[in-house]
Amino acid sequence: MQIELTQFYARLGAIALIMILGFCLGKWKMICTKTNQELTNLLLTVFMPASLFVAFPSEYDTSTFNLFTSGLIAGVLVMLMLIILSRIIFNKTWLKGDLRYESQFALIFNNATFLGYPIVASTFGQTGVVAYCGFIIAFNVALFSYGIWLFEHKITTKLIRSVVTNPNIIAVLLGMLLFLSGITLPSFITDAVGYVGGATTPLSIICIGFMLSRANLKTILTKWRLIVIATIQLIVGPVITYFMLTWLRFPTEVIAVCTLIQALPTATSLGLFATKYGGNNIESSELVTVSTILSVVTMPLMVLLLLG
Repeated sequence: MQIELTQFYARLGAIALIMILGFCLGKWKMICTKTNQELTNLLLTVFMPASLFVAFPSEYDTSTFNLFTSGLIAGVLVMLMLIILSRIIFNKTWLKGDLRYESQFALIFNNATFLGYPIVASTFGQTGVVAYCGFIIAFNVALFSYGIWLFEHKITTKLIRSVVTNPNIIAVLLGMLLFLSGITLPSFITDAVGYVGGATTPLSIICIGFMLSRANLKTILTKWRLIVIATIQLIVGPVITYFMLTWLRFPTEVIAVCTLIQALPTATSLGLFATKYGGNNIESSELVTVSTILSVVTMPLMVLLLLG
């Protein structure tokens, strides 16, 4: 599946405008840090799960199920490959413990939630979202298990519970269950859930814009180490994903969706995880900012070279 570049860049332009809105709202102090945190929590626990729950068609068909399972398998393989690569690239010899695990996190986990969903939905429609639902299960399981382990280096019951009770995973599984069973919910329920899920795209992009408004861009962009780490993440991820899934002969829709997701900047959760679990929270947040800024150039380039 090739992306129609003109339409894709037009959608990126629309997303950029919403991000600028979030940036301005932050600069004008119309959104504060507490408000952004509350919006982020709502996105992860209400709006995003709602959008994933209604992603499946109301009637069962084999092609949709195969697309979902292909996205899930591809997600598992991509996560495993990136975990291995992260340990090879960001090793003790280069970083010697300082920002090493944060850099590994950055390579493995990108902004598949806040940026991934709106870009995939606007670019590929329902077909892409179904493949995305499969991928996001593998992504969230890895994020709330290995992602936490990178900072704590131990497996706890709390860690396992965070995976099992993740609202996004539960929403996808419930949506798939209804899809497989052929049960159709009343239209007023699906409409209500759909309306709530529709808020995911603008709110998630506004949150990213706000994050950029809090950063000292002049200082951050002089830190060459962060620029190198972010550049590796933005190039290695999509290139490895594209060639691995192509070699394994995955459906073209799955290849396109997974490659596009891997071209996204690193996950905003890196700064949150570093703060919560004792990592380098300052440089982690700066790395997220650098990756987001650089992706303005690298993402269209990766799409042009691999999917255009």
